[in-house]
Amino acid sequence: MTDTIVDYFETKVGPRNGAQVVAKAWCDPAFKARLLENGRDAVNELGFAGFEGATLHVLENTDSVHNIVVCTLCSCYPWPVLGLPPIWFKSTPYRSRVVIDPRGVLAEFGTDIPASKEIRVWDSNAEIRYFVLPQPPAHSEGLDENALAQLVTRDSMIGTRIL
Repeated sequence: MTDTIVDYFETKVGPRNGAQVVAKAWCDPAFKARLLENGRDAVNELGFAGFEGATLHVLENTDSVHNIVVCTLCSCYPWPVLGLPPIWFKSTPYRSRVVIDPRGVLAEFGTDIPASKEIRVWDSNAEIRYFVLPQPPAHSEGLDENALAQLVTRDSMIGTRIL
C-alpha cells in the first residue's frame, strides 16, 4: 500500500502538474485569466483536482510584486499541483521567519529580489491554498508548452525561486 501511495504522489500529482498549469497560462491568455479568477476550476480543467486544491488562489508574480507562500500553522499545501511539500516548507524556521523577514529567507534560497519590488507573503490554511504563477524567464519566447513546462520548478511555484 505504501508503494501505491508514493507512486501516486510521484507520478499522478506533483510539481510537473503545476508546471503544466504554468506553461498553459503563459501560452493561453484566456486560460491565464480563468486561472487567476478561479484557480481550482482552471486547474480542474487540466484534470488536477483533489481535496488539497479545494480552494486554490493563484498569485501572479509581476515586475512589481513577488509572491511567496507559507503555512504558519502546519503545512497546508496544494498537493494536486505541487505534490508533497518539501521538508523545509514544514519546518518551524521557514514558517516563522518568512512572515517577518521574507527577503532574508529568499536570500537563503539564493533568490535576490530588488528592494524596489514588493514581496507579499501568503499564509495557506486548511481552507485556502496558494500557488504562485511565476514570471516566464526572458529566454523562453517562442517555446511551446512542453518546453516551457520543463523550465518551471516546484520552488518557483511556492515563490522561493525565480526562473
